[in-house]
Amino acid sequence: MTTTRQTARRLQLTVLAVLAVVGLFVVKLVDLQVVRAEELTVAAESRRTIPVTTHGIRGSIVDANGVVLADSVERYDITAAPVNVKPTTFITQDGERVEVSTVEAVAKIAELTGTSSADLMAELTADPSSQFAYLVKAVDLATFQAVWDLDIAWVYSDMRPSRVYPSGAIAGNLVGFLGTDEPLAGTERRWDECLASTPGQSSYERGADGVRLPGSLVVEQEPVDGATVHLTIDSDLQWFAQQALATRGTEVGADWGTAMVVRVATGEIVAAADWPSIDPNDLNSVGPNDAGARSFVAPFEPGSIMKPVAFAALLDQGLITPNTQLVVPGNYTEGLPPGENITDVFSHGDLRWTATGILMNSSNIGTVMLSNQLTEKQKYEYFMKFGFGQPTAVDFLGESVPGNHGRVFSPEEIDSVSEKTQMFGQGITATSAQMASLYQTLGNGGVRMPLTLVAGCEWPDGTWTNVPVPQGERVVSEYAADTTIQMMETVASQGGLRSVISIPGYRVAAKTGTGEVAENGRYGAERIVSLAGVVPADDPEYAIVVTFGKPDIMKSSAAAAPTFNAIMEQVIKTFRVQPSTEAAPNLPLTW
Repeated sequence: MTTTRQTARRLQLTVLAVLAVVGLFVVKLVDLQVVRAEELTVAAESRRTIPVTTHGIRGSIVDANGVVLADSVERYDITAAPVNVKPTTFITQDGERVEVSTVEAVAKIAELTGTSSADLMAELTADPSSQFAYLVKAVDLATFQAVWDLDIAWVYSDMRPSRVYPSGAIAGNLVGFLGTDEPLAGTERRWDECLASTPGQSSYERGADGVRLPGSLVVEQEPVDGATVHLTIDSDLQWFAQQALATRGTEVGADWGTAMVVRVATGEIVAAADWPSIDPNDLNSVGPNDAGARSFVAPFEPGSIMKPVAFAALLDQGLITPNTQLVVPGNYTEGLPPGENITDVFSHGDLRWTATGILMNSSNIGTVMLSNQLTEKQKYEYFMKFGFGQPTAVDFLGESVPGNHGRVFSPEEIDSVSEKTQMFGQGITATSAQMASLYQTLGNGGVRMPLTLVAGCEWPDGTWTNVPVPQGERVVSEYAADTTIQMMETVASQGGLRSVISIPGYRVAAKTGTGEVAENGRYGAERIVSLAGVVPADDPEYAIVVTFGKPDIMKSSAAAAPTFNAIMEQVIKTFRVQPSTEAAPNLPLTW
């Protein structure tokens, strides 16, 4: 009897134990399949499904003829999953399968990629539980294929476009360059909104051994390629201008040089050369001061190439004619503080010059005496209407930064000396681009067209955006502009540099300029020399400005004359400019 009761009790206990165990399993099952089902599913998927960013192609930068200045090529990042790292198997040339250690496998990757084994091992061992680590970034296709052929299970890859600049330093100052993660300069940065691609998203599954499962790739979002940015420059002319600047700049010992060519009718920039100019493939090719576009963001006191502003304004106001007569003394002090005076570049007594003679001989004194007929407000307004003291319509990267686009003092700010010297280009600062805009305006009958460097963005589907619609602004009358051009023709036909800058069959209007350089608040021995003009003068098609900074050997505009002439001749050839059909007017210089 006792035995029966004990057996029954054991059975009951056993049943209760079984029920308890089953109950625990049920509770755990409910927890796994109901309560935490979603959480565990996500966790499982995260271990099995691997997201992959797919890169679109960054847009190209091309010149006006479609020549590629910046392009993207396929490069590959070689990555690894440290958590899956283990000895691997290599297949020898004889077909044998040989197991190699992780150190040996890494050494082979280092050999193929030209990197350090120690660096690669450091990446792999920094976090052994990590699912991802970079080994080598941006290798070319051949290197990637060689690594891939090793067939290492824990090594992966990620294709991404990288930037190349086929033309090197040609237009490097305009194109700019990319940094590691973003564009840093030039068109690359200014027009990044057009050039940048939009990345896509894909995913794939991998097995427990970390190996990607074939056929498991799912594309969730396709990448979008960037647009092609079309510049208005002609890369052949740009190359020629850069070479001409480098040759002459070296000869005269200049620190730098700029040359800009603008299509008069439209304001399109067909060349904007800086010397030295950066090669975007080698960011150490120039110093930091030459890495940008000096033509747009480095203002200077231009000297006498600014004088046409005064003559155009005076003609526009009806205050002078080309034949206006003036006795010009050798020294001028009227309206200046004690101890201050204005002189010309050469000593002389009283000279009987016409307004044309004053411009041709580049007389500072004569220009000031004529300009005294303008009020301070009128002078300021004409400078502003010509585009000085403000960014150009190009709005090149950095151009809008205060101090980068020059300065024109308002009537309330200007002192009694600068109020006069600004009329011959001292006490006022401007960029090469602004000076080119001045000559474009005069050549275009007094209508200033916004300077254009980018013709627009062409998207992969053939559509265009950001296409400029230039609206011209009249600055001076057509009579004032055309007459100023005719007066400037005497520089090329009768001036001291006529044998250098004249071109048979073409009427050339030009102006020389030698600007003094202020250092520590005083003018010293350094000079900035320029030559600017339009061709052909009877029907201007192109405005050209050439400038050299701080030459050692030749500190006058004669240093810039050969380069001006060479670029002008190249412009005529490149764009097949027709010769002049009428003779220049014979304007008197003296009376």
